[in-house]
Amino acid sequence: MIGKIKATVEGVFASGADMIISFRITGSNWAARSLYAACQEHQKSKEDAALLLTIDKWHNKRTIEQNAFLWQLLEQMADILRTSKDELYIEMLDRYGKFTHIIVKPEAVEAVKREWRTVRDLGEVVVNGKKGVQLQCYFGSSTYDTKEMTRLLDGVIAEAQELGIDTETYHAQDN
Repeated sequence: MIGKIKATVEGVFASGADMIISFRITGSNWAARSLYAACQEHQKSKEDAALLLTIDKWHNKRTIEQNAFLWQLLEQMADILRTSKDELYIEMLDRYGKFTHIIVKPEAVEAVKREWRTVRDLGEVVVNGKKGVQLQCYFGSSTYDTKEMTRLLDGVIAEAQELGIDTETYHAQDN
């Protein structure tokens, strides 16, 4: 896999069962340059080998401002609650964050826990006659897009307000 590339559809042409779709890639990054080089090499080779393309709707990453405000609020909340901002972050991910469920072999549980931001053990399960452990794995906010980060931040803002923390600075910048 080369990577994720932001592109817009430039043109679409269909003739019978054949189609030509062209994309415009703005900016030059490693993934875009790698794709360009791979396409040039493929065209030169005259191979009939197909390429695998995955196309999905683009989602903007969370903003630096959102992240900074999240950690500012967590620090203020942690002071009031007498805990660490990192522990509070894990709690907020649990309440408002994005997660997935996976089933792993019992001996893999600890390795999986080291790879994810936070993991909740949901207990043993049996799948096709084999024992496994179902885990709820939370993505860290660095992987969030703006919509996911807004959901997390809205939850943290509501809890901060309940503690009497001023959150108007963010709302003024947000509008």
